[in-house]
Amino acid sequence: MAAHGRSALRDLFDESPTPHIAHPPRTHHRDFYVATDGSFRESGGGLGAVIETRDGTRVARVAATDAPPDNNVAEYRALHLGLDVLAARAPQNAAVGVLIDHDALASNVNNAILATQHPDGKSPRPISVPAATRYHWRGIQARLCGFDEVRAARIDSDQNPAHPLANAPEQYRHVNRKPDRCVLPETPEPTAPTEFPPPSRADRNGTGGGRASD
Repeated sequence: MAAHGRSALRDLFDESPTPHIAHPPRTHHRDFYVATDGSFRESGGGLGAVIETRDGTRVARVAATDAPPDNNVAEYRALHLGLDVLAARAPQNAAVGVLIDHDALASNVNNAILATQHPDGKSPRPISVPAATRYHWRGIQARLCGFDEVRAARIDSDQNPAHPLANAPEQYRHVNRKPDRCVLPETPEPTAPTEFPPPSRADRNGTGGGRASD
C-alpha cells in the first residue's frame, strides 16, 4: 500500500530495480510516472497505461483493444502509447519514471538513455530489439529524447496497475476520458540548508575568545 500522500506508482518505482542504472535516493524527484502493459491473445489483446504525478494525482488512464502478433509487440506498443499520452500532457523538462514488467524492454530503455549521455552515443550494453517492434522502438526513442530525464524500472506483472487495463480493455474503456490539460505535480517545499558560520566568524570564535558580532 502506498504511503499517505504518495503516489502508488512512485512507491512502486522507488522499490523496483532499474536495470543497468543505479537507483539513487533522489529518484523520488520524478515529476511523472507512467506504467504500461500489453497483452497478447489469439482472440485479441490490449494496451494499458496509467500516468500519475509525483504527488499521486492521476493524469490519465488508457485501455485500448489491439491485435498484436506476439507479446513483445504488445509491450512495445503499450509503452509507445503511454509515452505518447504523457508527452501530450507533460512539459519537455519533465523527469519521468517508467514502470514496465518486460525485462528486456526496461533494459533497452535504460541503455538507450545511457547512450544519449555518452559522448560517442554508445550504449553500455547491446540493445536488442525484436524485428517486429522496430518502428515502435523508434517512436519510443523519440519520446524518450523529448523529456529531460527518464529511467525505467522493472516491476512484477501482478503489481502493474496497467495490467488489468491491457487484459480487459473493453471492460475498462470508460477510463479513456482524457483531461483537457496536463495535471502538473505540486512543487516540493524546499528544505532549509544547514547553515554554517563563514570562515572569518569561525576563526574569530576559535582564536580570539570573543563573540563575533552578527
